[in-house]
Amino acid sequence: MSASTNDLDAAVAQFRTVFAELAKGAAERDRSGEHPYELVQQLARAGFGKLRVHQEFGGFDVDLPTLFSLLAEAGQADSNIPQIWRGHFTTTEILRRETDPVVAEHWSRKISDGAVFGNAQSEPSASVVGLETVGGHGAITARVGVDDAGSRVVSGTKFYSTGSRFAQFIRAAVLDENDRRGFVVLPADHPGVQHIDDWDGVGQRQTGSGTTIFTAVPVEPHGDVGADKDALRGLDSFVQIVHLANLVGIARSAVAETVDIVRTRTRTGRHATTQDAASDPDVLAVIGTLYSRSLTAETLLKHAAEQLHSAHELDDEAAFADAYVETSAAQIGVADAVLDLASSAFDAGGSSTVRARVGLDRHWRNARTLASHNPLIYKPRVIGDNLVNGTRPVSGYYGESESQR
Repeated sequence: MSASTNDLDAAVAQFRTVFAELAKGAAERDRSGEHPYELVQQLARAGFGKLRVHQEFGGFDVDLPTLFSLLAEAGQADSNIPQIWRGHFTTTEILRRETDPVVAEHWSRKISDGAVFGNAQSEPSASVVGLETVGGHGAITARVGVDDAGSRVVSGTKFYSTGSRFAQFIRAAVLDENDRRGFVVLPADHPGVQHIDDWDGVGQRQTGSGTTIFTAVPVEPHGDVGADKDALRGLDSFVQIVHLANLVGIARSAVAETVDIVRTRTRTGRHATTQDAASDPDVLAVIGTLYSRSLTAETLLKHAAEQLHSAHELDDEAAFADAYVETSAAQIGVADAVLDLASSAFDAGGSSTVRARVGLDRHWRNARTLASHNPLIYKPRVIGDNLVNGTRPVSGYYGESESQR
């Protein structure tokens, strides 16, 4: 089965309809803590989850720049959405390079039929020294065992289980029966799966990034995925660029909302040169600066997406390492630009914009939360070591570099 351009165009039109609905309630959901369950499922039914699935398995097979562009649109509507789907799209990337053809087809077709994947990699015990790691995601204590009936089951506790509350299946990082690191697929709705909504971050509050407890949860048939490390190539860049796309979406939304605030503002400050905010040169300069920061983020996102796309075309370790360096540089620039934008937006409206009902603060909180992922403080050193000494970063998904989540 192949996806025609018309099929994709029709699906994108449906995505944008859902994005519009997401945008209407984003600020209120942030205040109330309501999760966008139904809207996530509407995206799944529209085919959002199969954007990167190969056409032969019923997917749209879009390129990476197209995927990240659509994720930026989703982030503009509600920044929780790209993060909810991040684990899902990481799974589709693994499946695109999966070396077991039966596994690849089995899960790719399920995704094309509307299945959504969640994430369960990091654990509360990640700080324990000496424990095994997988995917560069810290300590792993969740294990595959065998129950009384001889079936393979997983028990353990995960945190940062982003998207799992919205999913039908969960890709979990485990130690297998031989203490090897790997990923297995688990049913998200099994009685042995307990989803705890205890994520207490300052931002990204509706991503379901809390605790998941597995108690003798059966591994799905064909449930071992990404066993060959070739299937994990480029993932560390991919997961970071998802966050960059989300930050770009936040920047767009923050600029648009600040422009609306200025247009409707009926008062200015004591030292203002006009009584009309929309013609105040200082206020207009703030808007211009916000747009400049947003454009910086947009440009860096496009650059990183194109670099990773080129690495997949070349398909060698050097190209993926180079893409990681470029992604790291983009991460620094995007985070700086969007955090500055989200903070400076308040200068355009004064003290009234800090009121909770305005909701402008959520952009900074969400951007700050996203910018804290895959710790930024290490990236300048990684880049500098590459430029000065020619040191190529090793993929964290091989369990050989610093922890990322």
